[in-house]
Amino acid sequence: RKARYSVDILNPPLSIGAEKISGTHAIRVKRMVLRLLTPTDSVRDRLAAFYFWNDLQALEQALMVARDNDVDLDLVKKWSKREGELEKFKIFLKKLTDRP
Repeated sequence: RKARYSVDILNPPLSIGAEKISGTHAIRVKRMVLRLLTPTDSVRDRLAAFYFWNDLQALEQALMVARDNDVDLDLVKKWSKREGELEKFKIFLKKLTDRP
């Protein structure tokens, strides 16, 4: 059977790279409340996999989220700089802006 979504259950505190995150979005699904990363934090999470493990699929996922949602690219750039990954952020930004 094919699943529509995958769910990661993480132990607190949530973090992306060296930075802890506190803001999430909550949605109700039947009797459950799911807490989701914001689109900006979702992009940072996917970029972390690209930055630290050269995961090209994660880069594509970051691009998909950024193209379909309101993402604070300035915050992502500042975080990327703190993580020492400004050059890989530039790759992400070029792919994002070069979209046909």
